[in-house]
Amino acid sequence: MKIAVAGTGYVGLVTAVCLAEIGHDVQCVDIDERKIAMLRAGKCPIFENGLEELILKNRVRLSYTTDYQTAYKDADVIIIAVGTPEKKDGSANLAYVYEVARQIAANVERDCVVVVKSTVPIGTNDKIETVLRGNLLNPVNIEVASNPEFLAQGSAVKDTFNAPRIVIGTESKIAEKVLRDVYEGFNQPIVVTDRRSAEMIKYASNDFLALKISYINEIANLCEIVGADIQDVAYGMGLDPRIGQRFLQAGVGYGGSCFPKDTKALQWFGNFNDYELKTVKAAIEVNENQKIKLFKKSRKYYENFAGLNVAVLGLTFKPNTDDLRDAPSLSNIPIFLDDGANVRAYDPVGEGNYRKLYPSEIKYCHGIFFIEIEGAI
Repeated sequence: MKIAVAGTGYVGLVTAVCLAEIGHDVQCVDIDERKIAMLRAGKCPIFENGLEELILKNRVRLSYTTDYQTAYKDADVIIIAVGTPEKKDGSANLAYVYEVARQIAANVERDCVVVVKSTVPIGTNDKIETVLRGNLLNPVNIEVASNPEFLAQGSAVKDTFNAPRIVIGTESKIAEKVLRDVYEGFNQPIVVTDRRSAEMIKYASNDFLALKISYINEIANLCEIVGADIQDVAYGMGLDPRIGQRFLQAGVGYGGSCFPKDTKALQWFGNFNDYELKTVKAAIEVNENQKIKLFKKSRKYYENFAGLNVAVLGLTFKPNTDDLRDAPSLSNIPIFLDDGANVRAYDPVGEGNYRKLYPSEIKYCHGIFFIEIEGAI
């Protein structure tokens, strides 16, 4: 099947490469000429385990372009996987999604299915359908389907090939049939529902995991006060199959491209519809406080950090990714620097991106050993 994918971020690129791996001809579309040039050269613009190897393996079935007019013209399926970044009020910015919809409408020359994989508020697919049909320049039929992603950065390729379910939200039997054909090679359970339910499945899933993280962090904080061992507590909890072991690792809060944005977006959406999601609101508040938990603890031992060497182990929001979005380091390092500390940082994957933010203000080390010999706390 001939597929065009709009957007070469984590979702778009991983989706495109994995679809090529199971035999589809996939064209990736992006306005970033630098990214496209890298991909044409067989280089992956993001750090993701196994992705560059698949890019090289499937170069015959993968192509990359900034020419969306040609890419959309005769595709069987067009996947929208552009970003929906957080706006200042917490809502999702849908400008890029609607822009792609208008581009598709202006250039498509055959019947096709437009698949919205970007994370969008409930009801957005309906609006995209209106935009598409209201701006069509050629007499073709376009079906719209919601197909949310459930990838975790650092294991996105593995997640794609081993997903516990594929969600298809559509009002059209034609779109359902096409998407079943698209995903036939994955041999995974398929959940078919209406578009609004599919959109809600995505938000409800991400926000539930964020709730779980904030909950275990609250329990960890209480364990510290009363003298209980949070690792033993989490292990004992996780043995219950109703709870499970995953997302019970206490730490300094969640970050990344999904959980912070999606919790705030769903909270905003609830408020917009005169409904307060109290649990989601609490998860957000807990997470914001948790990010600087270690800094607050260190204050008990040091009145200030002027002249002290401070070690920061890990700059990204999680291991095996170079993504800095909402990483706890972005909350802590500025505080230490403002207090006069000498920051020593170690993150072999995230260092490159962090240097763009702090090229000389902090010292980047090649391992924990190098931090230790300099006497950092």
